[in-house]
Amino acid sequence: MKRKYLVTAIWDEEAQVFYSKSDIHGLHIEAETLDEFESLIVDLAPDLIIENHLSSEEVNTTPLRDLIPSIVLREPASIEGAA
Repeated sequence: MKRKYLVTAIWDEEAQVFYSKSDIHGLHIEAETLDEFESLIVDLAPDLIIENHLSSEEVNTTPLRDLIPSIVLREPASIEGAA
């Protein structure tokens, strides 16, 4: 069964950063741009999914194609003031 996780970028006008809301346990991202935000997801999310969402037994017995998750980035609807 393919796993799917959602990461939403939320613009914080006061702090001038995007921050994450996600169903990936332990994923907390802040970035000044969406490109940086997306890069951090690519770097951090897969390891956190393996560490926090899969048991050792699942990792050892599940076919690789079923372990690779789908990570969906939902960009903010409006990015007023964002660089």
